[in-house]
Amino acid sequence: MTPPPSRRRRAGAPERGYPRRGSVRRAQMITTYGVGSLVAVDNESFIVTGIDSWNISEAPTIYEHRLARVLGVKSFRLPPASDDTSRDGVHVRRFPLWHSCPTCHTLQHVRLFNSPPGKNECGDCEEDLVPSRFVMACAKGHIDDFPYWKWAHRKNRQEGASGLCGGRMRLRTTGGTASLRSILISCTCGIPEVSMEGAFRSTALSDLKVFCSGKRPWLKDAPTDSCSERPRTLQRGSSVAWQPIVRTALSIPPWSDGHFTRLAPHMDDLRSMYEDGDTSGIRGFLKAFTLREPYEFSAEKVIALLEAENHGDVAPDQEQVKDDAYTALRKQEYERLIAGRAESETDHEDQFVCEPPRSSASALAPYGLEGPMLVKRLREVRALKAFSRVDTPETRTDVQEAALSLVGMDWLPAMEVQGEGVFLRLDEQRLDSWARSVAVAARVDRIHANHLRMMRERAQAPADVPESPATPRMVLLHTLAHALINEWSLDGGYPAASLRERLYADDAMAGFLVATATSDSAGSLGGLVAQGEPDHLALSLRSALVRAQWCSADPLCVESEASGVGGINLAACHACVLLPETSCEHNNGLLDRALLIGTPEDPSIGFFSEALRS
Repeated sequence: MTPPPSRRRRAGAPERGYPRRGSVRRAQMITTYGVGSLVAVDNESFIVTGIDSWNISEAPTIYEHRLARVLGVKSFRLPPASDDTSRDGVHVRRFPLWHSCPTCHTLQHVRLFNSPPGKNECGDCEEDLVPSRFVMACAKGHIDDFPYWKWAHRKNRQEGASGLCGGRMRLRTTGGTASLRSILISCTCGIPEVSMEGAFRSTALSDLKVFCSGKRPWLKDAPTDSCSERPRTLQRGSSVAWQPIVRTALSIPPWSDGHFTRLAPHMDDLRSMYEDGDTSGIRGFLKAFTLREPYEFSAEKVIALLEAENHGDVAPDQEQVKDDAYTALRKQEYERLIAGRAESETDHEDQFVCEPPRSSASALAPYGLEGPMLVKRLREVRALKAFSRVDTPETRTDVQEAALSLVGMDWLPAMEVQGEGVFLRLDEQRLDSWARSVAVAARVDRIHANHLRMMRERAQAPADVPESPATPRMVLLHTLAHALINEWSLDGGYPAASLRERLYADDAMAGFLVATATSDSAGSLGGLVAQGEPDHLALSLRSALVRAQWCSADPLCVESEASGVGGINLAACHACVLLPETSCEHNNGLLDRALLIGTPEDPSIGFFSEALRS
């Protein structure tokens, strides 16, 4: 048997013919690799720098008035891109700075390895260095290298020790297990070898009198913050090491029509004229603007837009109504999706076309569906507002939001998706009558309790976790959206990952939007709108419900007392209603298909059980 080739790089080996850099899609700069996140490129690790270091001279500007007002910015920017002739992509910095060599096992700061210029390798072994697997972070977003010296010397430190023993740290793995017990750290000063076991305890670092360093390495020249938060040990690839705080909004009238999209870059000037009562100035500006643009602007329509702006928005500076502002965005969208906007009333530049189907919706009456709307043209903007570490908005009401820049910026990174969708509503009277059932309430109470328990277990401050959104109305709408997305992915030719739900579920709303979630070839081909025609929708809905009656994991699935991460689902698994997580607003949680079709013991708890029997 031929032995494997040596991993040692030979002297004189040819250099690689391509630059040592990684590339990510622009959309990933919002959801996966945004500011402050850790990115692995080949055998190296980097942290994405703040937006004040980005070169946005060629980055397209995105305007979405309602979302910008709530977030307190003027506009959004698509993250800059780089190509073979440009080096002005999104900037990164090396992090973590402690590395180890897989051959000699030396563990130290990367600068001490005497690496050749332009390479990240051990100067003695010529092996690629391995970035530290562990970092320490706090709930305010600060992040720093794991304190290996203090961890290894924790049982041998003398009072007043400075943190230097003159020895060289080493890290090795026994390979016996995949646990932290197999990761061993030693020092040439002669201390006993210790493992990383116990490093992830919530008090592991504070017991060593290790305090948060207050460092923000993603921000250039950022001063060290004074921080009293307790640091935690995290794996650098952990989901809680970087959690994006993303806000989204649909473009709806009147801000989605051609007037506003063309005038959006100049709205600050027009708004100032309007606030000063200078309507003649607005007319003069539009007259001059018309000479440059082959478009007829109506001063009356622009003034009406400005009036709607003043009376229809929530001020962005009121922190006490911040959550209400985001709820208001959804309610405005819900009302507009119900009201619709006919295609005959729009032009080719309008970004919102929503109208009822031409055929009668009587076929949907037995299912409790009313007023389906075909959204033939739709635009959604997703903006990265901030990010968090350790805690997430789902586990803490007052989660600390880490800033994207050192200085205040009047823009945020964002992406836009243009596509189509279908909007569906349930009869609220029938829904309320069903939700009052004792058996229905008992099932949802189990989901609610499990969700709260999971959030408390994950939270730094269990007393500050937010209220679970699990209600009979929400769980039913959520599960129905999943069932239809799975059905349409089979019947309509769309991959499930290219569709996305948008829930409108509270005391005043009872609907959901299924829309295209990507802007590629699956974005807007008309196939999704065709699924919303009543006759076709009735067949798809019935097929989805019949499919939900039986899961290949039954009877275990339907009889489950808790399933999914943290037990926040009941009758829901990958064989029935779960979706790719990018398609779901709640990470495949808070689902129960028994609320759709009932259980073998009690079919009455299913909202659609009577319709299926007819």
